[in-house]
Amino acid sequence: MIELIRTDDPVLLSWLESRLAEVGIEAVVFDGHTSSAYAGALDSVCSRMMVAEDDLSRAMRIVEEGRSLAGQE
Repeated sequence: MIELIRTDDPVLLSWLESRLAEVGIEAVVFDGHTSSAYAGALDSVCSRMMVAEDDLSRAMRIVEEGRSLAGQE
């Protein structure tokens, strides 16, 4: 597995996990419990979303889709 995105935004993670599942990409979130336990108090503790290396390019397009929808182009 390879890191797709690192963030402390639980809404983004949830949306991305759902969107990836829609297109058949399995995603695993690492450090989710650690980052939520500190509620953003530690900048260095973010959740990491991992995908299979073969799915990385398709998953990156979905990340860009999310940024576009959020106006973060």
